[in-house]
Amino acid sequence: MVSCYTDTKQDSVAIRLIKQDDYANWLAEQSSEQQTYLEQSGFKASAGAHQLIFSPAGLLTEVIVIVGEQQYKTEYIAKLSLLLPDRHFHLLDCDDELVYLGWGLGAYQFTLYKKAERNSAILYVPSTLLAPLVARLNAVYLTRDLINTPAEDMAPRHIADAAKQLAKQYKADCIVLDDQQQLKKEFPALYTVGKGSHQPACLIDLSWGDKKHPAVTLVGKGVSFDTGGLDIKPGSAMRLMKKDMGGAANVLGLASYIMAANLPVRLRVIIPSAENSISAQAMHPGDVIRMRNGKTVEIDDTDAEGRLILADALTYATEEKMPQVLFSFATLTGAARVAVGTEIAAYFSNNDAVVTAFNQAAKMSEDPVWQQPLYQPYARSLKTAFADLKNTGYSLGGAITAALFLQQFISQAPTWFHLDIMAYNDVGRPGHPEGGEAMGIAAAFNFIQQFAKT
Repeated sequence: MVSCYTDTKQDSVAIRLIKQDDYANWLAEQSSEQQTYLEQSGFKASAGAHQLIFSPAGLLTEVIVIVGEQQYKTEYIAKLSLLLPDRHFHLLDCDDELVYLGWGLGAYQFTLYKKAERNSAILYVPSTLLAPLVARLNAVYLTRDLINTPAEDMAPRHIADAAKQLAKQYKADCIVLDDQQQLKKEFPALYTVGKGSHQPACLIDLSWGDKKHPAVTLVGKGVSFDTGGLDIKPGSAMRLMKKDMGGAANVLGLASYIMAANLPVRLRVIIPSAENSISAQAMHPGDVIRMRNGKTVEIDDTDAEGRLILADALTYATEEKMPQVLFSFATLTGAARVAVGTEIAAYFSNNDAVVTAFNQAAKMSEDPVWQQPLYQPYARSLKTAFADLKNTGYSLGGAITAALFLQQFISQAPTWFHLDIMAYNDVGRPGHPEGGEAMGIAAAFNFIQQFAKT
């Protein structure tokens, strides 16, 4: 998937990173001709700016890039892969994996329905960095591709196909439960959400690794399209709902990252996948579902369907051998976007002892996350006179009440991280083009990697 790197440095043009505050000193050391050229070209040494440097004979000899104090390392050269000439380049005096990663993040193009606008320029990467770099980028590209594919070509069966393909690539086991009567009996919430659509719901269960290794389970929300159901969304809110399977895409991307790196864990990936559509068979507001764990849930809002299918999957994930670490990823609430914006993964954890380690893992990987409180008193808003729970709570603090709802379906409380993510870039920025996005998977990978060593 990644074709923007090479392990050959020969005949490549240098890219020089210059800190913004050091530019004046660097410029003073250049020839008078070079100083005149930069001045006459109108070059301004602002963060992220770049300039091609040519010899007197007109040959490209170097590219200078201005680095700002507030920039992430992944942003330094992210835009250059699709801006520089179609040639080979190398970085001067840089061995930071995150800088090299930015090049690849910026090289991504979604080409399923149209040709690439241009080929990426090629960057030399030291051999010691290449394998981990490609593993992470492949995970990001897979995640982005899955989210960017529209709903008619990324229905539950297509998500299952992606999981099967990943299992085949890494010699994992993958079971797909798509018999609707069996789903009705064993995963009643998943069946209920999916029964309004012509696209059959399914439960995907992938497992990989040595059973003797620490158990890590990933659960991802796979709503292939969300109309809102009978509580229908307005058109503006429905426009991007192909991304509502972003949780599933992110756990598949994270799984590929873990398996490519051959982390010493017993990995399990569970994806409940359905389309939340409208028909005579669709669930109604006021309906009551008896969940997999026996609890009853009243449907207060048919547009709060993601937590329903996740609840059955979380129950399933914690029934038998308890995972030592459990992650759930979901494009679950608009409230999380209000809290942290679109570029940060809001997360919840039931284990304060591991939060610092997770935050550090996120910081090391430049994968921003921000903890939200599992404030237990808000659970009172989930009460109803007609069932054990209802599927919505307070309108304010909606991300918290959604997480508290999910917590009701985790038996024996393993170490749990719940990531409520946007999984989409509304507007492109360096390294993050408009469209589907991987969020939190590098943070999770680094945490799992450290956890596996303990």
